[in-house]
Amino acid sequence: MDHRRLGSSGLMVSELCLGTMTFGREADEATSTAMVSAYLGAGGNFIDTADVYGAGVAEAITGRALRGRRDDVVLATKVRFPMGDGSNDAGLSRKHILHACEASLRRLGTDYIDLYQVHCWDRATPLDETMRTLADLVRSGKVRYLGLSNFTGWQIAAAQAVAGTHGLEPFVSLQPQYSMIERHVEYEVVPACLASGLGILPWGPLGQGFLTGKYRRDEPPPPGARITGADEDLEEHWSKRATERNWHVLEELEVVVAGTGRSHSQVALRWLLNQPGVAAPIIGARTLEQLQDNLGATGWELAGEQVRRLTEAGRLEPIYPYSFIAAAQRD
Repeated sequence: MDHRRLGSSGLMVSELCLGTMTFGREADEATSTAMVSAYLGAGGNFIDTADVYGAGVAEAITGRALRGRRDDVVLATKVRFPMGDGSNDAGLSRKHILHACEASLRRLGTDYIDLYQVHCWDRATPLDETMRTLADLVRSGKVRYLGLSNFTGWQIAAAQAVAGTHGLEPFVSLQPQYSMIERHVEYEVVPACLASGLGILPWGPLGQGFLTGKYRRDEPPPPGARITGADEDLEEHWSKRATERNWHVLEELEVVVAGTGRSHSQVALRWLLNQPGVAAPIIGARTLEQLQDNLGATGWELAGEQVRRLTEAGRLEPIYPYSFIAAAQRD
């Protein structure tokens, strides 16, 4: 498995990141531990979790699975969402971040976190308070690098501006939802990452399973599919996945799959690895077989024409002001 630099930092991470949201939920501890071993055995070194996954269960399983090999791994976790019923059990306040970090360290069985990420913007807490707290964690040695997740373009710019103005630790990465069928981040978020030196770590790189080849036009999703459990207001809800545009993307994916002999998942992941700024898509599997299939996205390349075909199939509509700016550049 190849390794890439994470944004403008000096940190090297494998081109696929193992996500742990399924640990303790769809995958029991024995299966989760086997997936960690298979991933590391394939040359991976980057594992991502979050305190909110199973209310700490995923972190605990990850920590136990890494006993004796912790220092070989770039270990990432996240903070932001509720971990209790108290008024300070969520958000990005100094109180919650410091408490949450200590709790994550205990569950992970480690004395440092390589990449500590804020899981989403918190409009209730001053950005300056959040960033000074995170910088203190870096100075204390409990955290090595800082990352973002689920931020807009202007929020990324604001965070990096605060860091630059006050001499605080900058962010080095962003986790956005990004796939062949979810490309809205290409309007503002990806350009903001490129301008700010952030490595992009796409979550949902297979569209919650839509890009795996198991869905068919004019047919409901199969029983038990993850996509059926998505909230109606989220992009991954079936009503937003099963659109004419997305079926067209899937049809073009089928053509490339037939031409490569690779699986749907492998081609979809390989396409992401060709996108600007992408360091490592986050792969989350329910079974060891799914993980092994995803790991097959490494060690080969799509042809330029195949990348172009897949990119054109799901290209975003040119909307204002992007269409105006593009026209102005032609003058």
